[in-house]
Amino acid sequence: MALSSGTKLGPYEIQSPLGAGGMGEVYRARDTRLDRIVAIKILPSHLSADSDAKQRFDREARTISSLNHPNICTLFDVGHQDGTDYLVMEYLEGETLADRLRKGPLPLPQLYKVGMEVCDGLDRAHRSGVVHRDLKPGNIMLTKGGAKLMDFGLAKASVVGSAAASSLTVTLTTPAHSHPLTAEGTVVGTFQYMSPEQVEGKESDARSDIFALGAVLYEMATAKRAFEGKSAASAMAAILEREPAPISSITPAAPPSLDRLVKTCLAKDPDERWQTAHDVKLQLKHIADGSSISSAEALAAPRKKHKAVVPWTVAAVCAAVALAAIALGMTRKPETAQMLRLGIVPPEGMEFNVMGDNGGPATLSPDGKMVVFSARVPGHEAQLFVRSLDSTTARPLPGTEDGHFPFWSPDSRSVGFFAPDKMKRIDLDAGSPVSICDDAIARGGTWAPDGNIIAALSYNTGISVVSASGGPPTMITKFDPTKFSSHRWPQMLPDGKHFLYIAVNHTAPSSPDTAVYWASTDGKENHVVVNTLSSAVYADGYLLYERDQSLTAQPLDVEHGKLTGEPQTVRDNVQMDGALWRTNLSASNTGLLLYASGDATLRQPLTWYDRTGKALGTVNEGGSAQEVSLSPDGKRLAITDVNTVVASAWVYDLATKVKNRLSFADGVTRSPVWSPDGSKIAFTAAQQRGIAVKDSSGGAAAQRVLSAPDNSISAVNSWSPDGRYLMFQEGFGLNLHLAVIDLKGDHTPLRFGDPAIYNLWGQFSPDGRWVAYVAIVGSMPQVFVAPFPWTGEKWQVSPGYGIEPRWRGDGKELYFYDSTGIVAVPVDGSGKSFHVDNGTLLFPFSLPGLGDEYDVSRDGQRFIAVTQTGGSTQPLTLVQNWTEQLKKK
Repeated sequence: MALSSGTKLGPYEIQSPLGAGGMGEVYRARDTRLDRIVAIKILPSHLSADSDAKQRFDREARTISSLNHPNICTLFDVGHQDGTDYLVMEYLEGETLADRLRKGPLPLPQLYKVGMEVCDGLDRAHRSGVVHRDLKPGNIMLTKGGAKLMDFGLAKASVVGSAAASSLTVTLTTPAHSHPLTAEGTVVGTFQYMSPEQVEGKESDARSDIFALGAVLYEMATAKRAFEGKSAASAMAAILEREPAPISSITPAAPPSLDRLVKTCLAKDPDERWQTAHDVKLQLKHIADGSSISSAEALAAPRKKHKAVVPWTVAAVCAAVALAAIALGMTRKPETAQMLRLGIVPPEGMEFNVMGDNGGPATLSPDGKMVVFSARVPGHEAQLFVRSLDSTTARPLPGTEDGHFPFWSPDSRSVGFFAPDKMKRIDLDAGSPVSICDDAIARGGTWAPDGNIIAALSYNTGISVVSASGGPPTMITKFDPTKFSSHRWPQMLPDGKHFLYIAVNHTAPSSPDTAVYWASTDGKENHVVVNTLSSAVYADGYLLYERDQSLTAQPLDVEHGKLTGEPQTVRDNVQMDGALWRTNLSASNTGLLLYASGDATLRQPLTWYDRTGKALGTVNEGGSAQEVSLSPDGKRLAITDVNTVVASAWVYDLATKVKNRLSFADGVTRSPVWSPDGSKIAFTAAQQRGIAVKDSSGGAAAQRVLSAPDNSISAVNSWSPDGRYLMFQEGFGLNLHLAVIDLKGDHTPLRFGDPAIYNLWGQFSPDGRWVAYVAIVGSMPQVFVAPFPWTGEKWQVSPGYGIEPRWRGDGKELYFYDSTGIVAVPVDGSGKSFHVDNGTLLFPFSLPGLGDEYDVSRDGQRFIAVTQTGGSTQPLTLVQNWTEQLKKK
């Protein structure tokens, strides 16, 4: 049933229809909260009962939510109302490529540009394990911002689907005459872009999309379809049996290299095609730049078997080079390598961002030719930059805003890094990053030569391995919470079979278990190398590690993971980030060492802001706060100071500026939360092994109210206004759930929230009737409100991304962080139902998003938030032939 103008689906008001397919209808709508136009795709009510159709619709939502890329249409929201399921997507202004091609072929420069953008989007999908299976001009939108791929209806490669299956994926349907073939109103134009294996009903993969991409490029160049037919059967026969006419015979201006490129895409055998969309993009770029395709083919051609002459030829060349080197060496006098020290400064007007949870310490590429680092304009969001060491300038890496802890691929052509909730990779010659897997406050990664990444995906778990192409991670270190609180900062060793990492015990830093370990990638070998409080780096036969507050080098037997020889001091002022247990140090495979100098002091003071974002003053100027909780009377702050190896909760008096540590007996203490009367504070104790309560003024010892030997209590969130309940988060990584304990009962935890999805950041309303919390929906955190106790009802507050909800003192306004700033939403929970009004962005701001980094005064007029500082304009030190100093000692 068609929706009429003015119909409401949640906060979205239908304006007009945009199109329809056999199993989907698309409407233009207005998001009444943010006053923006969106596209809404619905699964009609008569199909909601169809389990197959419902499954496909849900799969599309999950698929699109995993594909965040500028050349892919963005999913904003999902919903269900009155038996109707719907997706809320980016409204694209422009025209489809199909509509454009009715006017004739694209000019070659535009063809190359659009083609490369389509390749970027397709490559992003393929790296996420998604095969489009319906790529055609009608599913490519041309906008001012570039080409956008639409209609990802199937989340994995499968056999040929029915026409109905593909029609479900229509987002913005083009006029009927722009579709290749129709029969009884059902779109079957997909057949003219299907690969031979799809037509034959065989298993398809990403190379099937490469075939469709070739057909699209052909049509862009000629305005004619590569495979025509008066019926589906004749079109399929053309795909299986015939080759299209050469592009140059239709468009004489097209270069022969474009013909060869498209012909390779359209090879009948998948093994003979270009193997990735990225390959196709590189070829298009070479053609656009006027380069010869033949030279590129040697680098990026489809994988084929080579004749035996190739390795012999390489061997002959290598032998000749070796002989020449030997001859040259015989004629020269032996020379001692010269050690050089150089300074590397940040880009003009910026500072290095090297410290803390969102730091991006400078990292040398394995080949010693480049360095990647994080930098920012003071007070603004940081971004990753890459600089060639033979250049004086650095270039930003697109899409790496808020990227941290970068690491290189073994071939020095790609960079891995961590975003707030994803581990990602970016190829230096590609346009945008792609996601590999989820992370939660990660602690470093290293890229193995076999194509896997070894990473600490969370700050409180072990080390995992995951394919660099994406997929589920697998834990490879045994994480015993009775001995360790974290495994982190892995580094691959030259044999490709072993890696180093540091295991730490926050509660007992001097424990013999706190050490650098040597482990095998198969998880079978693991032992201590050296006890230290900071990460270690292997370079040029030496283990570089912190000893007596100095950087020390000692020979390491990589094969057995044993130190040999005597330790030697390298430097005394190499920066140690004590809060993260890491040394800001990097080394290449070519004798280069790069480090930051100076004290490891991360400053993250707190700043007061009014509702317009005007700064009103700073609190805790020299400290490093991460979690902030304002007392009920507004006179004190409870904070977590993270500038030590043992993070601890403190109480700060805003009038006297006196700061007192909350507890000295519970090891790591975090996430302090005030009782309603301000007399007590609850916090996580002993590195997340329990919840303790203590008088906020000090005095008596803390009382443990809940214990969890497995370190599963990630944070205390909120104290109910009647003083009876404590709400907290439990779980590991992103696998988090909310629970409450009854302080007047037996303290047995009871779950709060939908058990099928992850929930966190729960906040009791001032009257105790409601809880504002964050639910992870399709990998996106969003703010909801639900009754307390949990009934299953809930109301969405944030239209999309939203974290860290907070209530105004009277319960009539909610605040959250939407990744750009602080948003205020008028709400009304006075009745049996909860009412949510339109939200307003109060002021732009950047928060790390790692915990409770802001709070609001009871009247909602002032906000206190973590201010991201800690940047440095001090040059980094680059040392060439650094081992020469060891030989002189």
